[in-house]
Amino acid sequence: MTAHPLPDAHGPDPDGRSHGRPHARPDGPLNTGAYDPPDHRPDPYGHPDRYEHPDPYGHPDRYDDPDPYGHPNPYDELGALGDTGPLEDFLHEEEPEHGPGGPPSGEPDDEPWTPPDHRRGGRRRRRRLAGLPFAAKTAALAVTLAAFLTLADRWALLYAEHQASRTLQDRLHLAAAPEVEIGGFPFLTQLADERLDSVRVTVPDVAADRVSLAKVSATAERVRLDGDGPTAVHGARIPELHGEVLLSFADLNRELGSSQVTFTGHGRDRVRARGTLPVAGHDLRLRADARIRRDGTRGISTHIDGMRLDIGDVATYRPGARASEGLHLTPRSAARLGSQTARARALLSVPSVVRTLGVPDTAVRTALRDDAELASLTGSRTFVHRAMRLNLLDVATAHPELLKRLGLDPALLDGLSRLTRPVLVDQLSLGFRLPHPADGRIRLRDVRVERDGIRVEVTGTGLSVGH
Repeated sequence: MTAHPLPDAHGPDPDGRSHGRPHARPDGPLNTGAYDPPDHRPDPYGHPDRYEHPDPYGHPDRYDDPDPYGHPNPYDELGALGDTGPLEDFLHEEEPEHGPGGPPSGEPDDEPWTPPDHRRGGRRRRRRLAGLPFAAKTAALAVTLAAFLTLADRWALLYAEHQASRTLQDRLHLAAAPEVEIGGFPFLTQLADERLDSVRVTVPDVAADRVSLAKVSATAERVRLDGDGPTAVHGARIPELHGEVLLSFADLNRELGSSQVTFTGHGRDRVRARGTLPVAGHDLRLRADARIRRDGTRGISTHIDGMRLDIGDVATYRPGARASEGLHLTPRSAARLGSQTARARALLSVPSVVRTLGVPDTAVRTALRDDAELASLTGSRTFVHRAMRLNLLDVATAHPELLKRLGLDPALLDGLSRLTRPVLVDQLSLGFRLPHPADGRIRLRDVRVERDGIRVEVTGTGLSVGH
């Protein structure tokens, strides 16, 4: 790069005059003498058309150089120096052809770097929603609104069912809270109209006399609500009710567990009772049959028949005052008297027993003297049947020592004498009675025995709750 000296104020003016200071030639060193114009410079006063530079005062649009005399402008040279110098090269580094993560050379980066915008996803979703048609937006809004209304209706329904359950438990004095199910949809419109399409109530473990009802379930139709508004309901009127009562055999077995008796269904209206009954320290085998029937309009009763208590294979007790009832020897025990000489002699030694058996006195005296005659008498079929008809409870009253010889405990006989028929029937009773309603009527219908228990249909009319 060639350095050009700055113009001097003493250089020649455009008219050729010099100011007295030396000038440097365009291509030579500094000359301290007078400046000699080059030979090729035309005479400014001779022929202007021969100038290399146009006349600044004649035709300005013909200028090719800012300096009409051929001297370059020093400020333009400084500007050119700044555009191409090493400083510019240092400040403006060339970008690599393939920078790390950058686009290849020649492919401009369309998107300049910007800070991350975490709201961009929401804006995109809004842009997507903005692109949906009006009908789709309306449908989405309707579905959302319907979902919220349905949720509010279900929440109100659950709250009402819970409040109704607590109210029924308090007013009916129930041990367990009932399960309340309100039918119909939507619930809020029914509540505003003060009516309910249907209400189903299930009450577990209802106490009824000696037994507990496993489940009482009822469904009320067209229930009318009484109150000062939807939020102030204090009662209900039930025009019609249908339900069912279950008396479970499993509950009966547990509640009557002290007798260790098991109840099973036998036919449509009969129940069998089998188990053991403790009497005076002895576990006696119990057998009984009960017939289930309706007692009035609100109760169930049981008729017990075929009751018997087996004292091993020695005797059988049947409660009652008839001739066939009481304590009697079993057929096997009566037949063994023919081979049990001591017991046979003890039995024939009591005159009252002999009279009850109907054995002639001569036959008795002969048998007591001869063991062969004794075995022949007591082993006969007639004697066995007569011995089985003998009520040992009557014998025990006058001759308690005789029962010991027969292998019976006197304390057991005393306990059996106290176990009368009413007492035993009460222990096996499966009856119950529903409470009388304050308003309306309730009736039991269609009693039937099933595998799991006794089921009874319930109907009601004109009932009310909370009045």
